[in-house]
Amino acid sequence: MELHITPALALLREHHLLDHVSNLTDFTATSVSYDSRKVKSGTLFFCKGNFLPKYLASAKEKGAIAYVAEKEYSEGEGLPAIIVNDEQKAMSLLGAAFYGYPQNDLFIIAVTGTKGKTTTAYFADHILAQSTDNHIALFSTLDRILGNKPADKFKSDLTTPESLDLFHDMRAAVDNGMTHLVMEVSSQAYKKNRIYGLKYDVGIFLNISPDHIGRNEHPTFADYLHCKEQLLVNSAKCLINAETEKFTDVYYTAKATTQPEDIFLFARRGAKIKLPDDAQVDFEYRNDLEDLHESEFELTALTEKAKQLKLDGRYKTSVPGDYNEGNAVAAIIASGLAGASANDAVETLNHVHIRGRMEMINSNTHGTIYVDYAHNYASLKRLLAFLKRQTSAGKVTVVLGATGDKGISRRPGFGKALTEEQPDEVILTTDDPGFEDPMTIAREIDSYIDHDKVKHIQFEMDRETAIKKAIDGSKNNDIVVLAGKGEDPYQKINGKDVPYPTDVKIAHDYLNELEK
Repeated sequence: MELHITPALALLREHHLLDHVSNLTDFTATSVSYDSRKVKSGTLFFCKGNFLPKYLASAKEKGAIAYVAEKEYSEGEGLPAIIVNDEQKAMSLLGAAFYGYPQNDLFIIAVTGTKGKTTTAYFADHILAQSTDNHIALFSTLDRILGNKPADKFKSDLTTPESLDLFHDMRAAVDNGMTHLVMEVSSQAYKKNRIYGLKYDVGIFLNISPDHIGRNEHPTFADYLHCKEQLLVNSAKCLINAETEKFTDVYYTAKATTQPEDIFLFARRGAKIKLPDDAQVDFEYRNDLEDLHESEFELTALTEKAKQLKLDGRYKTSVPGDYNEGNAVAAIIASGLAGASANDAVETLNHVHIRGRMEMINSNTHGTIYVDYAHNYASLKRLLAFLKRQTSAGKVTVVLGATGDKGISRRPGFGKALTEEQPDEVILTTDDPGFEDPMTIAREIDSYIDHDKVKHIQFEMDRETAIKKAIDGSKNNDIVVLAGKGEDPYQKINGKDVPYPTDVKIAHDYLNELEK
């Protein structure tokens, strides 16, 4: 991989990003990096994010050949300085160019939504693994899968990686023989221009509800919605859940850049939706069965363009929850647009396991423990409502916390969901507190709970202890819900990723200890 200065500057000029160049020489970069620790001879270095001038000095010492920044630094004296008006956009464009535009060799399905992205991505990944004979890459909140060897699979650090990492991994996937990619796209990826210039073959818009709104994320819901909608603007075909909030806004955003024949809408049969006169549902689905282990539904094409995909039929999913049926439907349709058949979906959907999503742990004497990533109002409410419908539980205990430094809107959302669903007991604890005090966060959640409806609330800031308390206080017919962390193996505390056993392991190990 390499990048010559002449086409690099032309690309920046084309996108109106280039301000000026100092100390211009004729060079070809043989490496790109935004991390000074990874710089080697011939590297084009990007001064991005939480950048300090000393990082540029270190990069220069290690052999950086030039740098890209929004201003000149004395620490880079003598190096060609490519000065741009938006560092993140420039890095995305030049990263794609350096890695030879690997996106052009992949059929890309991109998924966004306040909830359900990971589940939908895994459903689509399994369907396409069947239809492509395992030539499918996956970029998700949980995993990055670049090929079929053990070394090609690793834990994700971000839902949507930084642009240089994203295009590096796409190139690796292509070199590994992958032909398709399913990727989650976060609102922050657009907010921070990590994926500037990237286009998708199919863009899925699942839903939108207030989340990621706060001092370090989106200033308003309108900004959050706008960033989510950019996925549709950058997709050749758009697939939209017609039941989403703000549907009209979302639909017309898609229609502004996409031909009507390339926009597909889906909804649950009988759903109360109001569509504009120029919109119609292409697919509807009907629930036939749901329990704590699987869901079964029927999918029907309503329009001619939908019928051409030949996806009508009955499907079963191994991920329970009626709310997950919509995620499965999105995956089936998107995979159909990528060339998969109905049979590919039928043969795979009932064998999908997603870590930390509706994981059920049975015990002999302490009830049933459910571990789920539910981390905002909508997902927590849906989870608790589903469990109440599906069980004849005795006491229901919920263990949860809220993240620090971000997602501030989740705190009143948790209080609202708990008030509406009224579990018998709530243990407020820590969940990635960042630089905030976990007890302060917990007290804030508590302030939004109606104590006339939820009477028993405890505070336990050690999450492992909180889980054990919930299990200790439960009997055979009771339910314990461990919400928010899923299978995250760390806690973000004071700027560090502190190792954490995961909710699942803690629950398993403690139950084994109790039931010896």
